[in-house]
Amino acid sequence: MTNKNFRVIENEWIVLKDGTRLAARIWMPNDAGQNAPVPTVLEFLPYRKRNGTAPRDESTYPVFAAAGIAGIRVDIRGSGESDGVIDGEYTPRELSDAVEVIEWIAAQPWSNGSVGMMGISWGGFNCLQVAALKPPALKAVISIASTVDRYNDDIHYKNGTHLSAQFSWAATMSAYESRAPDRDIVGDRWRDMWLERLEGEPFFMEEWLSHQRRDEFWRHGSISEDFEGFPIPALVLAGWADGYRNTPLKAVSGMPGKAKALIGPWVHKYPHFAYPKPRADFHGEAIAWWRRWLCDEENGAEAVPQVRAYILDGPRPSRWREADPGYWVAKDAWSDPQMLALSVNASGRLERDAASRVGGSAVLQSPLDTGTAAGEFFTLKPDTEMAGDQRLDDAGSLIFDSDVLADECVILGQPVLKLRLSSDAPLANLAARLVDVHPDGTATRVCFGVLNLAHRDGNAEPKALEPGKTVEVELVLDACGYRFAPGHRIRLSLSSAYWPLILPPPFDAKLDIELGSIEIGLPLLGEHKRIDVPEPANPDPLPHYDTLEEGSAGRTIERDVLNGVTRYKVSEDTGLNSHPGNGLMARDVTEQVWSIGAGDPLSMTATITSLCIIAREGWETMTRSTMTMSCTETEWVVSEHMQAFHDGATVFDRERSARIPRDHM
Repeated sequence: MTNKNFRVIENEWIVLKDGTRLAARIWMPNDAGQNAPVPTVLEFLPYRKRNGTAPRDESTYPVFAAAGIAGIRVDIRGSGESDGVIDGEYTPRELSDAVEVIEWIAAQPWSNGSVGMMGISWGGFNCLQVAALKPPALKAVISIASTVDRYNDDIHYKNGTHLSAQFSWAATMSAYESRAPDRDIVGDRWRDMWLERLEGEPFFMEEWLSHQRRDEFWRHGSISEDFEGFPIPALVLAGWADGYRNTPLKAVSGMPGKAKALIGPWVHKYPHFAYPKPRADFHGEAIAWWRRWLCDEENGAEAVPQVRAYILDGPRPSRWREADPGYWVAKDAWSDPQMLALSVNASGRLERDAASRVGGSAVLQSPLDTGTAAGEFFTLKPDTEMAGDQRLDDAGSLIFDSDVLADECVILGQPVLKLRLSSDAPLANLAARLVDVHPDGTATRVCFGVLNLAHRDGNAEPKALEPGKTVEVELVLDACGYRFAPGHRIRLSLSSAYWPLILPPPFDAKLDIELGSIEIGLPLLGEHKRIDVPEPANPDPLPHYDTLEEGSAGRTIERDVLNGVTRYKVSEDTGLNSHPGNGLMARDVTEQVWSIGAGDPLSMTATITSLCIIAREGWETMTRSTMTMSCTETEWVVSEHMQAFHDGATVFDRERSARIPRDHM
């Protein structure tokens, strides 16, 4: 496919040193060649260039190519039409494959020898990790919704708590990597390639549950282990509505000479089509970044403020957040913010410089289903995946409000909670939420933090609590940019459960919290300037594919009052869609059911069923996977049943399960 500015190579084979062929889709400027070498941007993912990421690829890479920058979208080994079998998440083999791809790009006659790497989520992770390996041709990266700390800022664990997103992501990856390659690209090999994948796919959940503390498995790929050694400029983006909101500020703190941060109000999407609005002109940002570092163009990209952030100004929970009120600010140089300390005064209110603090203690034992208003860890839509009105979860929490604010309070950074407590059980969790209480009582979650109290002194060597013994706790909440307006209240909500976002420990612990010890530090915005961040000119940048059957989505909470059981159900059907250019049809259907009984953390169960269809006229492949999780006091119990069908006939059927000891969790 060509137009006046660029051409598209639908599939190019990149052959690695071991003979493995990786499938690439390339957008090439028409004038690229020996007399007009061009820079190149690589995105390296397991999400199928042929249909999985095609909409967002087709919204961006043509724009790059028209601007004289080649774009290459490569499926990692074992995904899409690439050979082999995936061997895990951000593995040494994956990263070394990426380095080989960069070397291949730099050696092409149309290349100017300079390569950039970018991506969101998986691609945002691995571009930072590959850069840390220092391939000579890689000159800059753009990392969106990513992490510098794989243990604490990914979908697996958070401060030692077990994120439910780990299980849902394991189910998703199992389903994604079970899909057949497109026969129109790989030919008659498609069936053998498919069966090889099905046989060899990792049991993701078993592997991840085998590493419940921050060990070498998680240190690998965490660039925070060696910020000083990070070699190249990095533009790091995130959205406040996403679980990956901490990374931009951690990046500029850890490598101020290399990183720039841009944080908007967005969910887990590229910012030129993300919600809630306002969006950002990602294409303009990226092209300037690439021209500066891949073409040595003196365009001032290195001089943009170190941090640009959107300050949320009292958004309200809603079933659809089209746009969030607020404004953009910039800080030329990021430094640790001044903290505003609020403590609980003698009247039980949050107060600055409280003359006298409240005495005594309070017992906290939240209902185990406290947390159903938390939303998802990483959000893909600005609907009920985002946190809802916090009054629902506040009913099971200890809450402390400020007086009605006479003046605004504007914060940017990570709040810090300090307190003293004891527990009647050796293992317990603590969740803290910073909440904006509107004049009408509506409660918007500003940010949250969670802590497995066995990890109170670090994530590498957890220590059980001694029942009845008081310990000091410091809990760093997630980053936020927020304005508490006059007439509002600031609320601190504490709970011992936050289900289903985090899974319960084996005991329904009672926490005894010393009220006078509670202190929440708020990171004040400090010196800044108001700025404008340009929005994209195109309000509808994604291509529209042919919808053959409509999709649907659902999210419900069922409370069986008689039997004391709460069920949290999520359903997602993408519908059957066909790519108008290549004719490939695809559909994904997922059903999740999370369940927990009142007062019984060992009753926790989860079941996720995924159906994936890849088809052409007269040819259909389908996989159906069912994953389950439950627990005992000492073990996590997981299982997977994978079935594959070709034109309705079963070609693969396997069940596997594992029992993994709980490690202080």
